Amino acid sequence: MPSMCLHNGTVLTGFAVMERCAVLIEDGVVGDVFSQKRFERKRFDAEVQIIDACGAYIAPGLIDTHIHGFGGFGTSDASADSIIQMSRLLVRCGVTAFNPTIYPSEEMPKTVAQIATALGKESGARIMGLHLEGPFLSPKRLGVQRPETLRAVDIPFMEQLWEAASGHIVNMTVAPELKGMRELALWCIKKGIVLQAGHTDAEYENMVEAMQVGILHSTHLFNAMSKMDHRNPNAVGSILIHPEISCEIIADGCHVHPDLFKLLLRDKPVDKIVLVTDGLKPTEQAEGPFFANGEEVVFYDGLFHRKSDDVIAGSALTMIRGVQNLVSFGFSLEDAVKTASSNPARIMRYSRKGSIIPGCDADLVVFDKDFSVRATMVGGVLKHNTL
Repeated sequence: MPSMCLHNGTVLTGFAVMERCAVLIEDGVVGDVFSQKRFERKRFDAEVQIIDACGAYIAPGLIDTHIHGFGGFGTSDASADSIIQMSRLLVRCGVTAFNPTIYPSEEMPKTVAQIATALGKESGARIMGLHLEGPFLSPKRLGVQRPETLRAVDIPFMEQLWEAASGHIVNMTVAPELKGMRELALWCIKKGIVLQAGHTDAEYENMVEAMQVGILHSTHLFNAMSKMDHRNPNAVGSILIHPEISCEIIADGCHVHPDLFKLLLRDKPVDKIVLVTDGLKPTEQAEGPFFANGEEVVFYDGLFHRKSDDVIAGSALTMIRGVQNLVSFGFSLEDAVKTASSNPARIMRYSRKGSIIPGCDADLVVFDKDFSVRATMVGGVLKHNTL
């Protein structure tokens, strides 16, 4: 694999900002990070490709741990090819890794099995593993989940899903208040699955009990969960109260009011906040009609709505726009990038991703001051480049 050096950029390492710096890529990993002055003095072998970042930001590649589809392709297609097409297209938005997110369905094991076969066949962003958004969810907090696809906690069915996925389930959204959740949580701990509370009507005590069995992440904070009350903090309150619980957030300015991000910054450690898109299949799709989770949706006011009843179906956000929005909502650029890279990498236990330090995978995104993606690199290979 050819070596490469990106220079003349501001490097957001994942824990620091380094102005006028360069990043050396060797054998698909970060080899070194050094100043522009040192770059100008350094002698490179002839085979090292030199790329001028033109003063742009060089950041860890963006990691979307909750995404249903993109560009007209999605998990509801139950097709490995659709996930591979998502991989190809997502690099244009700076995404270098993602967890295809699967709604429950009547044929969920079959869908899981089909999508799992896409791993290792990517042409763009890396498929890290599957995110199951159900089927052990609350019927009182459906969102656009179909009630007939939900089910009581069922360990044998979970084992069936695990086998169908060939062990490639990374994270799973569950309602902590459901009977049998403790047994499920203990089973998932053994498998290394990150459980996250979402689509839940949990009371405060349910959430505390969930924390005690390792449910320490949460799905799209404020959305599809029991709201905070002065007599019972419920799901939203427990997530804000307890710094141990990390949370997804959809930063499109529609799912969550922009001023609530000020509250989030005040009450939640930044390293516990994870930007996600919850993007649907028609995101960035040029022409309709648009479909998500097997139902027709329409786009207006910044959101996809289910055509049949106008219920909000999901987001049209991209990760790079989410980073831009977080900055406009009051996050520093450094912290906004963390929520989209180093934070999800740490919470999902992707030890070699999310940072620009020697030895980490060379998954990088280069973007301008206006948040236009100029280049995306996955494992040291340029997958998108307009520099």
